[in-house]
Amino acid sequence: MRLSTDEVRHIALLARVGMSDEEIEQMREEMSNILEHFDVLRQVDTEGVEPTGHSADLESVMRDDEVAASRPIEDVLANAPQLEGVFIRVRAVLE
Repeated sequence: MRLSTDEVRHIALLARVGMSDEEIEQMREEMSNILEHFDVLRQVDTEGVEPTGHSADLESVMRDDEVAASRPIEDVLANAPQLEGVFIRVRAVLE
């Protein structure tokens, strides 16, 4: 499936992305190539194939959460650039 220049301009408008004519042409080629890959996948016979979320079994590598003591407050504040009492002072983000 080949995309037209107008379709790419419309997609860029929807995504709020400003693009030059050269970038639109480059994106038209790249997106058209991606869609052609999907056309190839669409032709694969999947009759009788059980739908799966993953092609292989997954095993969690995350450790269980364990309750532990916090670091001493003096260690936590030792490298803070600015302190205000027992708090780390940061520059205001919102006014």
